[in-house]
Parts: sequence; structure tokens; C-alpha cells
Amino acid sequence: MTDPRHVALIGLPSDRNSSFLRGAAAAPAAIRAALASDAGNAAAENGREIGDGIDLRDLGDLPLDAGGDDHALIDAAVGDAMGDGRTPILLGGDHAVSWPAVAAVAKRTGPVSILHIDAHPDLYDNFGGNPASHASPFARIMERGLATRLVQVGIRTLNRHCRAQAERFGVEVVPMRRFDPEAVPIPDGPLYVSIDLDGLDPAFAPGVSHAEPGGLSTRQLLDLIHRIDRPLVGADIVELNPSRDVNGVTAILAAKLVRELASLG
Repeated sequence: MTDPRHVALIGLPSDRNSSFLRGAAAAPAAIRAALASDAGNAAAENGREIGDGIDLRDLGDLPLDAGGDDHALIDAAVGDAMGDGRTPILLGGDHAVSWPAVAAVAKRTGPVSILHIDAHPDLYDNFGGNPASHASPFARIMERGLATRLVQVGIRTLNRHCRAQAERFGVEVVPMRRFDPEAVPIPDGPLYVSIDLDGLDPAFAPGVSHAEPGGLSTRQLLDLIHRIDRPLVGADIVELNPSRDVNGVTAILAAKLVRELASLG
């Protein structure tokens, strides 16, 4: 582990495509506060630390307004980070931001493989008449050929429509029933990881808008992440809603995930 990991943190404070509650736009600031807090330290579990093995540069928040310029802003920021030799870790925001984020990465790498952690498949053709909904990003990603393989972990709300969409796009859905982290297929690279915090059980991550019982424990998620044996080409952590959090525990978890994802490879 002599070569440092060069990472760029980019905030995407947008929740205009949320279907139930607003609040995720406040997440990047909450995650940064937890990341900088003296309550913890800078170490990841594999021994790398921010500042010692992890070269993390915070590029700040993008001025997103759910308008026509949002995709261009995300594309430019991701392009700048990757052009500087850095892996972009994007802090949502709701899950709608994953579509432009993956598009921006794939523009530089070619189609990616995605490991997606979530309670929900987010494969709706559109949700509530909104094709850019946070319930639809992976439909947009797959129909545009931005990913060659999509593995979804933690899914426990697969309805008839999304099941048909998963079959249409060849999505590999790993349900929570009888879950085993060791049995999850880790796609070949270039690998992008998308973590919706409601993929965890609400006992571990209460600060989300769509809490769904029966999810991953923190340790199960970390054990899965630690099976990834290569640097990522990009990642996002989305759907933290600080107004729903309890004592900041979900923000603390998100900050830990930043360190663990940044340390990979």
C-alpha cells in the first residue's frame, strides 16, 4: 500500500427529484462535518488514512438547481477530477444524481460496471411522470449503454414493474433474504460503486427519507466493500437526509464510507 489513492470529493446538493421528502440537499455539508469531526479519525480499516495513503481533495459543492445545466456541471467537475488523476467520490443529494455522475465517468472510461447498494432498484421507466426521478437513474444509465453490468445489493422492494425492468436490462439483483456478503459478485472494472444509505437497515442508518426494514448491517456493507480489490473509477453516496437523522449517526456512517471507498485498491 505504498501508492497513495488520489481522490476528489464533490458535493451534489440536489433533492429536487425526490419523490417523497426533501432534505437530501443538506447531506454534503453533514457528511463533511462528520468527516472532519474530532469524534473520529482519518483512518480506513485497511490501514490507509486521509493524508497518509489517501490524498483527498475537496472540490466543494456544485451549484445545482435541477435545471438544464446540472448535467453539464457534474460532467465538468468529474472531468476535471479525472483529468487530474483523481477518483471522484460524489456526495448526494438524492439518487437522481447518479445518472449524470455515471455518464460523466463513462465518458472518460467507456461503459462501466456498477455495484449498487440500495433498498430499491431505482429502475422505474419514470416515477410520477418524472423520468429524471431518484427512482429512475439506473433505467436511464442502462438504456443509454453507460454500464455493461449492474449488480444490485440489498434490494427488498422489487415490484412487478422494476422486476420487468431488471429482466429487460439484464440486471443482477441480490435480494436481502438469506444475504451473504461473500456471495455477491464483484463486477470487473472499470468499477463504479453507488451507495444509497437506505440500503442499510434503518437501525444503522435512520437518516434517510425512505426507511425500509430488513436491510444490511454496517458490518455487512463494510465486508462487501472490503472484497473490492481494485481502485474505483468513481463512487457516490446518496440519500442521506440530515433532518431525519438521529444524533448524526447516518452522517458518521457516510463519512466512514468515504474513507473506505477512497482507500480501495
